[in-house]
Amino acid sequence: MHRFAEHLYSIVITLWVGALWAIGYLAAPTLFHVLDDRALAGKVAGQLFTYVAWLGMAAAAYLLVFVALRKDSGAFKSSVFWLVFLMLALTVAGYFGIQPILTQLKADSFPREVMESALRDRFAAWHGVSSIVYLIQSLLGLMLVALQGRGLR
Repeated sequence: MHRFAEHLYSIVITLWVGALWAIGYLAAPTLFHVLDDRALAGKVAGQLFTYVAWLGMAAAAYLLVFVALRKDSGAFKSSVFWLVFLMLALTVAGYFGIQPILTQLKADSFPREVMESALRDRFAAWHGVSSIVYLIQSLLGLMLVALQGRGLR
């Protein structure tokens, strides 16, 4: 059972960080490049980002418990623990903080598309904040992949 938990640890990191990069830097840009309807592209990308957020929250829960049990009282000294914690905090901030603001701005602009409304600048600013949070999370994910062996020791 001990080996299974270690293998699952590596698999969970791979799934989470892989999903961050695949959706954020491959799938979402492709949607906007291929689809003529930017609103549809945004809707599909938004749903994909929702899946990544929930995957991230579940992954972080497992990883934090794994590292805490593996390292006992030394978990708070572990770089892996803090990377996962920061990634979780950014996921929660993005999903429960920034995304509701973007959703409300879209709703407030109805029946127009948000980018064709008076709320365009506010939406663009919050979308920029969201993008920066996602980039930081993605870079922390690369660090997590590079340092994942420290969570096993």
